[in-house]
Amino acid sequence: MELRQLQYLVAVVEEGGFTRAAERLHLAQPGISAQIRRLERELGQRLLDRTGRSVTPTEAGAAVLPYARAALAAVEGVRQTAQAHAGLLTGQVAVGMVAGVPGGSDERGSDLAAVLAAFHTEHPGVEISLREATSEWMLTALRRGELDLAVVGLESAEPPPGLDLQLVVDLPLVAATAPGHPFAADPGPLPVADLAGHPLIGLPPGTGVRGALERACTEAGVRPRVAFEASTPPLLAHLAARGLGVAVLPQPAPGAAEALGLHVRRLVAPEPRGRVALAWPAAGPARPAARALLARLRGAFAAAGPVTP
Repeated sequence: MELRQLQYLVAVVEEGGFTRAAERLHLAQPGISAQIRRLERELGQRLLDRTGRSVTPTEAGAAVLPYARAALAAVEGVRQTAQAHAGLLTGQVAVGMVAGVPGGSDERGSDLAAVLAAFHTEHPGVEISLREATSEWMLTALRRGELDLAVVGLESAEPPPGLDLQLVVDLPLVAATAPGHPFAADPGPLPVADLAGHPLIGLPPGTGVRGALERACTEAGVRPRVAFEASTPPLLAHLAARGLGVAVLPQPAPGAAEALGLHVRRLVAPEPRGRVALAWPAAGPARPAARALLARLRGAFAAAGPVTP
């Protein structure tokens, strides 16, 4: 068994086919296919299902894949650790980010951008990749080792299994409506059960805020009817201002709702919250460069403190 065979296996699975894997690795497709077949013969198991439109791992392949990734990460860690002790930090760091940080996207976004820029300037040999995705996908990617760290939304205050967190945002969820909506007649808190039957405007499934809304509705015994979805809280607010429904979003910054003419009521019974956190594997990132960037981000977010009401 050779490390390159494991590298080819991981690339084919992640790219969903031999052609894209070959392009990613800058190699000829027949060579990759031949090496993986050699690996399958050595292990006595078929690792890839080649019968569909895309190549997918078999049951045996799915079981082998985490160990293949761990072996590749270990070898990379040995190389990077030796370089770090020599004073040269190199390698790759994969970072994930939720589409819009609720209640402080500009402030927290600039924190992340500033830290990444400073880190890149100090360590030009480190290749940083940044991916925007749903929190659900990123939490899974962190456990699989596809991401080193991520800024994610949470549906509850409990840390997801296998991960550590540092809270960045913790805000109550509110219902925002245009002035003519029935909810605008009362300035007081709004029970979650009162959302029943109203068209809602929310973030997509897989986001922390959407998860918190659905959990609160379940506890209140109602089913939310999400008629419109948008990728960030500001977009939700703009849709609500046009009278399209009730936007459920983290409490806006002072003056933001008023500028759009929105009426805002805090949701209660239960009280759902929009939480965003910096997340990483509980054992810590495997790669030295990722550990260094994590330490830098934790320091930056700790200095700023979490966004709270």
